[in-house]
Amino acid sequence: MTIREQREDLEAQTLSPLAALSSAAVRERTEPLCPIRPAYQIDRDRILHSKPFRRLKHKTQVFIAPLGDHYRTRLTHTLEVTQISRTVARALRLNEDLVEAIGLGHDIGHTPFGHAGEAALARLYQEHFRHNEQSRRIVEVLERGGAGMNLTYAVREGIYLHSKARSDIMGTAWGTASTLEGQIVKVCDSVAYINHDIDDAIRAGVLHPNDLPSDCLAILGHTHGSRINTMVTDLITHNWWATGAEIAPDPPVLGMSAEILAATNALRDFMFRHVYVTPSAKQEDAKVRFVIATLYEHFCQHPDQLPEDLLEINAQRQEPMERAVVDYISGMTDRYALEIFGQIFIPKMWDV
Repeated sequence: MTIREQREDLEAQTLSPLAALSSAAVRERTEPLCPIRPAYQIDRDRILHSKPFRRLKHKTQVFIAPLGDHYRTRLTHTLEVTQISRTVARALRLNEDLVEAIGLGHDIGHTPFGHAGEAALARLYQEHFRHNEQSRRIVEVLERGGAGMNLTYAVREGIYLHSKARSDIMGTAWGTASTLEGQIVKVCDSVAYINHDIDDAIRAGVLHPNDLPSDCLAILGHTHGSRINTMVTDLITHNWWATGAEIAPDPPVLGMSAEILAATNALRDFMFRHVYVTPSAKQEDAKVRFVIATLYEHFCQHPDQLPEDLLEINAQRQEPMERAVVDYISGMTDRYALEIFGQIFIPKMWDV
């Protein structure tokens, strides 16, 4: 028996009957089984070692190009989402490898300059742009010269379905993942960013702790850690399979208690109204739109300046050239986008 088979057998013996077992994972293209790693661990490793994942360290979370060392980036957000998700998965005896793979991959399609960059590209590209769709496109199409990473279906589904409607973190605007592991990442994405964005907003002077809604704090907690603990504990203990006291619905759906969900949604709405769309947080958005739009127009007019690998993929798939331009710009980090903008449009000083 290989190490992989031993681990798969251990999953079958110890995980919940509702867990997604690695032995049942399905890939679009059949490939030789690894003697060491189960399927979802392989997916985790492929994402972790990819260039799109590494680029997250220089992509904006909320505050564009902050000078402080302690503001979240898209990478630190991803790590926080993954850690919180694993806590929930472990408590519910679900598959931590699957949760980790989805968590690490859920935002690799994000644009430079955070949601301001995403909104700018969405306005420019008539065929529609969303970061969750781009994350799926990266793992299915763009990586490995157009072959994609050949990740399992459960990971690709979880990455695509992590987005949710503004009004409800449990909303199903994009659909509900078929695995509880995918559902965990969707909810824990909100748990992470609601709380770390509060922390960053206070650090930036956009919020004062006394500005936070007292009714939400009375339920969720008055500190960063206590709020996360309340949300995570509720997410674990509210669900029937933690105690076996109720019959599971088919298909199973992850949930929060009504009180904690209402307070969490109210706190999220507060952040939208007082941080995400306020002038102080959005003061650079016009500049972001200008940079993104100028780069988009330039590369649409000069596609020969796009990276060769993207041109080859574009030709193989017979897609409009605008698609390759979007792939290129959305993959940029904040500083690389500004560097390319400067190289193309800002005059260079003569050194004589």
